[in-house]
Parts: sequence; C-alpha cells; structure tokens
Amino acid sequence: MQQLPLFCSMRAVFLTVLSLFISLVLAGHKGSKSGNTASTSTESTSEGEQVVRTPGRLRYVENSGICETTPGVYQASGYADLTSTQSMWFWFFASRNNPDTAPLSIWLNGGPGASSMIGLFETLGPCHLQKDGTTLKRNKYSWNELFIDQPIGTGYSHGETTVRTSKEAAAALWKMLQIFFADDRFSRYATRDFAIWTSSYGGHYGPIFASYILDRNAEIDTGRINEIKINLKVLSITSGMVDPYIQYPEYVEYAKSNPYHPLASEGIIRSVERFLRRPKGCMDQIRRCNSKLDNTICSKAQAFCNHYVLNPLVGDYDFYDVRLKDTAHEGSALFNDLDFKARIGAEGHWERTSDKIFQNFESTGDWMKATRQDLEKVINAGVRTLILAGDADYMCNYMGIEAMVDALNTEFTSEYRQQGWMRWSVSGITVGQYKTAGKLSYLRVYGAGHSIPAYKTGALKRGEADLVYFTQTMRGLPIHSV
Repeated sequence: MQQLPLFCSMRAVFLTVLSLFISLVLAGHKGSKSGNTASTSTESTSEGEQVVRTPGRLRYVENSGICETTPGVYQASGYADLTSTQSMWFWFFASRNNPDTAPLSIWLNGGPGASSMIGLFETLGPCHLQKDGTTLKRNKYSWNELFIDQPIGTGYSHGETTVRTSKEAAAALWKMLQIFFADDRFSRYATRDFAIWTSSYGGHYGPIFASYILDRNAEIDTGRINEIKINLKVLSITSGMVDPYIQYPEYVEYAKSNPYHPLASEGIIRSVERFLRRPKGCMDQIRRCNSKLDNTICSKAQAFCNHYVLNPLVGDYDFYDVRLKDTAHEGSALFNDLDFKARIGAEGHWERTSDKIFQNFESTGDWMKATRQDLEKVINAGVRTLILAGDADYMCNYMGIEAMVDALNTEFTSEYRQQGWMRWSVSGITVGQYKTAGKLSYLRVYGAGHSIPAYKTGALKRGEADLVYFTQTMRGLPIHSV
C-alpha cells in the first residue's frame, strides 16, 4: 500500500512555494509542438499557482511514483495547453503488458463535468483510493488508459470554460489529442489502435466524439485538413444516456420491477406516468426537442422531465445503486493536497464534479438531444462497440439501455434481435448476461451499480471480470464467457 498523508497547515507555506517552483519547471518541460505556434502566456490559478502556457504543447511530470507502482511501467501526468487560456489535464499509464505494441485507450467520466480521476482512483486505474481518503492500494486488474478531465473546467482542467454541448466538447478533445500525438514522447501511439471508454454522460460523449473522429479522419483522407489521423477501433459506453425518448419511460418500469425492490409508491408512479404521457408532458417535450434542436426547448424539457419523472421515482434510494439509501459522493481532500498536486504536476482546485460545466450544458439542453444516430453511424463504420449496464443502477438503468440498443438501426440489427440471452461467466462464476451480433455487444452485469468496475461478483475479485470484457473488446473480440 502507498500512504499519502494530508499535510498539516505548518507546511502550507513551504508547499505553496514548492508548487510554484515546480509549475515553473514544468512550464519549461514541454513536448514538441503541434502544427500551430503561439507565444507563451502566464497567469495564476484560483489557488495562486503560477501557470505558464504555450498553446499547442504538452507539459507533464514523468514517473511520479503516484498510483502506478509496478516497476518499469511508464506514467505521465500534466496538461495539454489548448490555447493561451485553456489547459486540459491528462494522466497516462502505459500497459503493464507489451507496452511497445499495446493500443491506446482513453477514459472519460461523464457528468457533464465529472472528473475522470473518479474512474482512475475509484474503479479501473492502477490504484484504488481507500476509505481513509489518503491510502492508495495497487489494483491488480487495472486498465491501461489515458485519463482525461474534459471539458475545460472539469477536475484538474482549468481556464476559460466555453464548451456548452457535446459537439463543442468533441472539438476540444480532438485538439487535445492532436497535441498529445504530436509530442515526441507519445507520437508512437498515433499509429496504434485507438479506443474510447466512457460512462454515464458518456452516452452522449462517446457517440459524438467517435463520430467526430470519423469525420475528421475523412477530411484528412481527402486532404481537406493536415492533421494526425486517429485509428478509432473501439467504443464502449458504460451506464450511458443515449436516447432520452426511449430511456425515460423505463424509469417508471425500473422503479416498479427492478431486481431488488420497488423504489416508489403506487401513487407516485401514477403521478409520474401522467407527467410522462400527458399532452405537453415529458415525452412530448423530448420529442419536440429532438425535432427542433432548439436550446431553449431542450433545456426546458430537461428541467421538466428530471423534476417530474427522474427525481420522484427514486425516492430516498441511491440513484447509482438502488440497494443503498441515498448517499453523498464526496471528493477526497487528497486531490487538493499541495504535495500530491506538486508531485503529479496538477494545478488549480480539484472538484469531483463541476456545477458550472453542468449548468453550461443544461443551458443548451444537451442532455435531451439523442445521440443514437451518431452511435449507429459509429457501429456501421466498423467500430467494435460494447454497451454495458449494471442491474442495480437507476440513473441509466438497464431497462432503458436495453430498449435503446434494441432500437438501434445498424447492419447488425436483424442479427442482434434474433439473439437470445447468453450467460456471461468468468472462471465459472455467472457475472451477467449478454447479446452480441457482428461488431456490437451488449452486457448486463448482475449486482453492479452505475460505476460497474467498482463492484465485484461472488468469489471474483473487484475488477477481475471487468478486465475480461475490457481485454476481449480491445482485442477486437465479441463478449464471451471464459
């Protein structure tokens, strides 16, 4: 185990100076430039840290010794400076096995505005943050990922917050990846297979980001733009909100007949059904949003449906695990510890989720704009796609996700609809059930909440089964029992 104590106030002044010094050092430790050049800019963060940016360049700390403690495994953490006022945080971990040939996979938490440090430290990264909030324990079943806090204003990413939609976020992420691949240290990954793994609001991020990459690649192929092509091979969405028109009615069904217990009284369910189905109710508003794609209409639909449908049905149970009563999901003080931040090259004040980013997206009603057509486009382009749902998650419940997958119109639709459920087991232990057709697989995981890799099944270790479906998918294989 790795013990990272939270330092007392007596050290605060010294550590602040140390942090400023390291920031200046890092400002000089930049990778190679991408196509654009710009003068260096300097500013202070909300925490008083000095930030020196050079747009189009990376600045990072290598092999900090934090989280990944496996001997010889490379890691780097730092920033891609998108502009003179915007820095996007990343934390890269090389594969523990065959790093010279391993594909590159990125991990994006949802929100919008949720830090991908949640995924790193709580679910699938090289270490798990323990309940004391300071101890890090090595995760034997980690995934090799490039964790990114996006859009700007999320987690450790800081600067001008201009993104209000998933499409705008896609452009910013593409820019970050162009800077990443142009760097001398990471340019070797530009020709390797590339994967997007994301969760929750990733039902929007994943399809739109993947679609954006396909479009930019096509422009590169035709010579319209001179940028680095990204070899997209995999898209996986865990507990994702893809099509609200299909998924919102299933909140009622899940509240009534999930595998664990009813969530709401019959009276509340009847009331919600009225708000859902009545003229100018939730379904009408979602339909109108996706017909007009007007920000005001979509924002009002989000406010109405979440107030009258989503929120009342869960009662006092946890949105993300209905076996629990509602619990707070707080960030750890570790992430704002000055010594910790200095060691990894982080700047600014870290928050688990950003209210500002959520509100920016809320103002456009992005939540209610379906991404199903983008997902269909990605699947039809030959990108191996894995959709996952945990049966204890209310927020993006498996009933809604399965209805969405059933409604997909792809070259594999006919084959998928003919499939019966198959048991998915690992080492003889049943973990869930799945269907697969062509490049599309869907997996329902038993006993898992919203963040599926955070759970375990039977005698299997936490993360053991999750590494199996990750590995199968990254190797281009359909889901199957092992």
